[in-house]
Amino acid sequence: MTRSWAAGPFAVDYEQRVDFSALRAGRLARARAQMRGHGLDALLVWKDENVRYLTSLRPQLIAGKSGLLSGALLLPEGDPILFASGGDADRAQRAMPWLAEIHAIPILEERGLVDHFVRVILADVLRRQRLDAACIGIDLASQTLHDALRERHPRVQWTDGDAAMQAARLTKLPEEVVLVEEAVAIAEAVTQAALDALRPGVRELDVAAEAMRTLYHLGGEYAHVTTPFVASGERMAPPTRLATDKVIRHGDLVFIDIGAMWNGYFADVGRTAICGEPSAEQRRIFRAAHEAHHSGIEAMRPGATTADVARAIRRAAEAHALAGRFLTLFMGHGIGVGANEPPYVGEPFPGAAEVALQPGMLFAMEPLIWVPDVPGGGGVRFEDMVLITEQGPRRLSRLPYDRALLAG
Repeated sequence: MTRSWAAGPFAVDYEQRVDFSALRAGRLARARAQMRGHGLDALLVWKDENVRYLTSLRPQLIAGKSGLLSGALLLPEGDPILFASGGDADRAQRAMPWLAEIHAIPILEERGLVDHFVRVILADVLRRQRLDAACIGIDLASQTLHDALRERHPRVQWTDGDAAMQAARLTKLPEEVVLVEEAVAIAEAVTQAALDALRPGVRELDVAAEAMRTLYHLGGEYAHVTTPFVASGERMAPPTRLATDKVIRHGDLVFIDIGAMWNGYFADVGRTAICGEPSAEQRRIFRAAHEAHHSGIEAMRPGATTADVARAIRRAAEAHALAGRFLTLFMGHGIGVGANEPPYVGEPFPGAAEVALQPGMLFAMEPLIWVPDVPGGGGVRFEDMVLITEQGPRRLSRLPYDRALLAG
């Protein structure tokens, strides 16, 4: 697949769009290569995005239960084995013929139920697959599950498996990019619906509601963030990262960050707009943030590092005397089947890896500058999807930036 635009989300007979069999095969090949490279005999994953990557399971999500509902076991060869929440297993067995083995499991929270899964369901699988004395990577598990795994399977070497999955997902397959392009088109429509709803007298929640209606109308699965982010006026300095009952007023800066997921892939698109007429100070902050944002994107070329990109962003903000006004958060993040995933750009905490950019990496770039005590708010952020190519950065998101704020 070489298409670099969103052709439409439907399955049609008049052109090839996405070959999902090829996508699944490519993802499994990458995961297995990293599994071997990390010295693992198998991978047992519980993160929603890793289960989706290996099996294509789209489950019901229950708030606060991520990592407790469904899992997958990746073997050296053959189909992955799916451990699906009891509420999803019956459907999965009928609708997912690319998986030969699917087991229903309980929510892995109550100690007795966790023990039953480990002692009976998983034990049988490990025995049949001759993995009962293997080195198995695991990405995410509760302490209860960790304890049960070690107690019931003491001959297994349980070790980190998330590093292998992160490495597998680091660069995107051509089929993945096609899916992301569609997710971006939906995310732009979601953001535009929110922008169109802006006017004095509506609440932040009203704006979020219009955006979410568009998300589901166009076939999106979820928003990028569980709590749709619409922050207006003083709520953007510092940002309140959710929509509230605040009434949007004339002169408010309004930031919208909702995004979309489609066919398992996220798009993270955000814009700051003015409701009414901006002040001179709001224009100054907006232009500084805009320049910093695009300086960072321009620096995103193969061979440059995440630290190089962060420095370009900070230098541009420094020219406006605003380098010290960034939010205490990264300025950009990897994205794909994970809403946020490594590598991170401008992570303010020690320990983050400095990663050289490679073609096929995908980022959501989102530096945020905020200045306190500005009437109508002094917080500005843009968010754009950026694909690293051999020729340099390609911005996938096309939404324009607020002209009234750029003027002057």
